[in-house]
Amino acid sequence: MTRLSVPKTYKLAIGGAFPRSESGRTYEVLAADGGFLANAAKASRKDARDAVVAARSAFAKWSGATAYNRGQVIYRIAELLEGRRAQFIDEISRTEGVSSAEASAQVDLAIDVWVWYAGWADKYAQVAGNANPVAGPYFNLSVPEPTGVVAAVAPQGVTGGSLLGIVSVVAPIILTGNTVVVIADERAPLSAISLAEVLATSDVPGGVVNTLTGSPAEIMPWLAAHADVNALDLAGAGGLDGASGASWVDLQLAAAETLKRVLPPVSGVPRPALERISAFVETKTVWHTKSML
Repeated sequence: MTRLSVPKTYKLAIGGAFPRSESGRTYEVLAADGGFLANAAKASRKDARDAVVAARSAFAKWSGATAYNRGQVIYRIAELLEGRRAQFIDEISRTEGVSSAEASAQVDLAIDVWVWYAGWADKYAQVAGNANPVAGPYFNLSVPEPTGVVAAVAPQGVTGGSLLGIVSVVAPIILTGNTVVVIADERAPLSAISLAEVLATSDVPGGVVNTLTGSPAEIMPWLAAHADVNALDLAGAGGLDGASGASWVDLQLAAAETLKRVLPPVSGVPRPALERISAFVETKTVWHTKSML
């Protein structure tokens, strides 16, 4: 008996829910051979604003969790991703036009990235912070704290990076207690939304990771200028040339209006690094007198 297939419409991920774009817009996601794969929501300015509200609402609870607990939560993501390997391999193979073996290798790397960053959760503070020597009867301690809401662009159009790219951007941001609004790879967003489904069934509180699909050139200028966004990760913005609405330099200038910290574009997929962890933390220094008794 023949039956009609039921193509999936991949929605946005905002605040732990999966809404359609408020604009009602969608766009076709095509396979590497040009065939139709699915419809994806095309996020608007309003969707970006809603994602920032959700990220801000989640910040207090997530940043207030212990570093050890955040490490456990991030490791749990790796466990769930391991359990859904077949789905991700299939999506990556079809959207990127790579073999199952290559897609499997990308899933392995994405899982390893989660595990690598999970191991740093309760350790990075010892590297990024320290006790400072002072000439006087004082203790002087520097402690890293999360900067707040970070807007990020996942790597765009990188073969072997539709899943690995977004994981490599999101993991170090949320590790330290930040929340994130991330724009997925426009041409290959399926793995990003499937990852959001994994996060929704893990221990990650709703709103910690908010995933938008659509055009970075359209969405990112609003996030760069948003007064309640504290920092930008422009990892995947290197291909924006201004012709379609924004360049990464334009985004950096917009961010300067509200004194945002900006991480510039990278070539390909960012490698796991302590520098990506420390990029979005602020250093709080505390002075305390020594007892004179």
